[in-house]
Amino acid sequence: MRLATWNVNSIRARLDRVLDFLQLDDIDVLAMQELKCKPDQFPFEAFHAAGYEVEMVGYNQWNGVAICSRVGLSQATVAFPGAPRWNDQVEARALCARVGEQCGTPLWLWSLYVPNGRELDHPHYEYKLSWLSALQAHLDTTLKADTDAQIALVGDFNIAPEDDDVWSLEYFAEKTHVSAPERAAFARFGTLGFQEVTRKYVPQQYTYWDYQRLRFPKNEGMRIDFVLTSPALGQRVRAASIERDERKGKGASDHVPVIVEID
Repeated sequence: MRLATWNVNSIRARLDRVLDFLQLDDIDVLAMQELKCKPDQFPFEAFHAAGYEVEMVGYNQWNGVAICSRVGLSQATVAFPGAPRWNDQVEARALCARVGEQCGTPLWLWSLYVPNGRELDHPHYEYKLSWLSALQAHLDTTLKADTDAQIALVGDFNIAPEDDDVWSLEYFAEKTHVSAPERAAFARFGTLGFQEVTRKYVPQQYTYWDYQRLRFPKNEGMRIDFVLTSPALGQRVRAASIERDERKGKGASDHVPVIVEID
């Protein structure tokens, strides 16, 4: 199974690029983040015509996550127990579904768009940490109930867990994404049993470059898009790649796809 995650930064603006990527890279399952649309605005027909089922959640022009699959898609669930609210709403940032039934390798896939945090002294920063804590509490319960559970956590984590994951530590000093509490929150996935599986195959590569200040031509980026697997699923990962070329050309997202191959 070829599974990918991609913060598309508006599916309506990026539809043609996403459909081309699915075909050219032979993708079985794609988790998408930052859809920026409601269900009545999502291009379901285009995905169906390409042979993919889709589940998505989106409430307005912000956030939004989706999963599309050509190898089975069922039992979709929005959010997780205890998810904190922002502006009195549980945002469209987490979607879980069972995928891969048709190719004999089913797993539970989470498409995640972790809150940005904005500034270290902003309420959104505390919201981000609370959001991660609630997700981890749910996953801890899930793995304790079934140590053989096949789970993949994929998406835009909005955290750069290692120093090499940002182009300049000096630039990011006193900013979000690299703060000690955020990195500790990312590390806690590991204490629960999840492992980040892409770095083994792609040791150094960014997944995001800001549109401003020629960040991409200068390769001034961040690595904030990841694939984390439960212990049982991690044994089945055979390869991974970061599709840097998707940041090139007209109409590119500021993020690029991350792909893993699962036996």
